[in-house]
Amino acid sequence: MAQYTINVNGTSQTVEVDADTPLLWVLRDNLNLVGTKYGCGIAQCGACTVHVDGVATRSCATPISKVEGKITTIEGLSENGTHPVQKAWKQVDVPQCGYCQTGQIMTAVALLNENKNPSDDEIKNAMHGNLCRCGTYLRIREAVKTASKL
Repeated sequence: MAQYTINVNGTSQTVEVDADTPLLWVLRDNLNLVGTKYGCGIAQCGACTVHVDGVATRSCATPISKVEGKITTIEGLSENGTHPVQKAWKQVDVPQCGYCQTGQIMTAVALLNENKNPSDDEIKNAMHGNLCRCGTYLRIREAVKTASKL
């Protein structure tokens, strides 16, 4: 085991874990930030998406020893759900089961940070790696467009 100091949601955190421990488990098990979800464990579904220096990153496949930069989780977007993407998600009524939503939101935020007014195709391309078991893809795309206007 080794000690790692990481910046999560603007706060420096020190954890003692094995070098190959995925960032997902550090966030959930060591820091009690449970908004980031486990889906597949192989970076294919997007439920575990967080930002590392603003880049959407699959935390289930990112070992803590490779993490450099500021980490933002869903808890770090806003204290009370007032980030424009979170507001749009509510306005469009995106969630059904809700399991994939934190990963979807984090991916959408990263997209909108890079492209303030994405086309439908750009939204589809950016979001395609995030799986939704409920099939709310049309509402997700609508919420991303709504958020781009907020």
